[in-house]
Amino acid sequence: MSGARPSGRTLLFTGKGGVGKTTVAAATALRCAEAGKRTIVLSTDPAHSLSDSLDLALGTRPTPVADGLWGQQLDARERMEEAWGDIQGWLTDVFEWAGVDGIEAEELALLPGLEEVFGLVDIKTYADSGEWDVIVVDCAPTAETIRLLSLPDVLRWYMQRVFPTSRRLHRAVAPVLSRVTSLPVAGDRVFGSAERFYAQLDGVKEVLADTVRTSVRLVVNPEKMVIAEARRTATYLALFGYGVDAVVANRLLPDAVSDPWFDRWKALHAEHLVAIDEGFAPLPVLRSELAGEEVVGLDRLRAFGAALYGEADPSTRLHDGEPMRIMARGDDVELQLDLPFADKDELELGRHGDELLVAVGPYRRAIVLPDSMHRRTVTGAGLRDGHLRVTFGVETPPRPTGARR
Repeated sequence: MSGARPSGRTLLFTGKGGVGKTTVAAATALRCAEAGKRTIVLSTDPAHSLSDSLDLALGTRPTPVADGLWGQQLDARERMEEAWGDIQGWLTDVFEWAGVDGIEAEELALLPGLEEVFGLVDIKTYADSGEWDVIVVDCAPTAETIRLLSLPDVLRWYMQRVFPTSRRLHRAVAPVLSRVTSLPVAGDRVFGSAERFYAQLDGVKEVLADTVRTSVRLVVNPEKMVIAEARRTATYLALFGYGVDAVVANRLLPDAVSDPWFDRWKALHAEHLVAIDEGFAPLPVLRSELAGEEVVGLDRLRAFGAALYGEADPSTRLHDGEPMRIMARGDDVELQLDLPFADKDELELGRHGDELLVAVGPYRRAIVLPDSMHRRTVTGAGLRDGHLRVTFGVETPPRPTGARR
């Protein structure tokens, strides 16, 4: 795979566990490959059912699946050990110094969510390599996916603010500490590992939140609880700037099912499908029927993909919306953030320096404001029809000292 070209499209599929997202992701990848696009399908789901769906053993490196198609089950732990090893070793020494047993110390040195971060790094590497036209990602169930996609924001904030301060402090006090205590002190090797770790994270968010390059697709079943979770997921994805370009309504009862026993079930499906169409508008809703047998292997995935997409190109942007926009309103500037299905009661706003702090339910995001907005003050905010609008007015210049009121 030589001759790198500019990066192509990345498609992330997520949904509540059991809705069939792995099948949808695998069928999408196969359809892209058979349209002549160099495609790789990756699994970040710890359950790793992608191999079962393709009916082919997949490794932790790209494995040929069909002409133009490769598959891989990401081994995030392997990547993590490569980049986090020195840091983990120092943290383990600190915990052991504090009296924690060896095995427990090793476990404590692994911060929650780190494995998922290195899965993201792999996705970014592939997206930037130019070797692939389409990267299809079978994500973990929605709760894990949201946590996964919010991690770059959280860790980036930490590395930009805490890490530089920690290193300056280390250089000042390390010589003193080494003389008065046996506490293991982080050396340049540890800080060097932290810098490399930060370098790997750099750009992950930019790739995944670039709605031209990357799209998220929500897979749902016609069930009340599944739809409700998908609505929350759409809100949280928009909060972090990820663009959802389609909803896949999967496992709909076929019209050919005529047994009266299914009449009530079919009526419920029709009712839920209307709720999906209306609730997620203007997003397109793709439909796939409940299969009469397991969708396993390339032949059945091929038929599934053809029925799902028809003549459409699965790799294209199916909806052109942008989750966040900044627009001039006369002398004011308005920041608009799509938060579909968000409720005013679960929304919190704040301002800290050059950041706008937005919280929806349990998820929080610090939005770094452009330089041109740093000297502006928030003069108003409102949430209406799933759109948050925050107005920034022209900052009043400070009154000269001694000036009369």
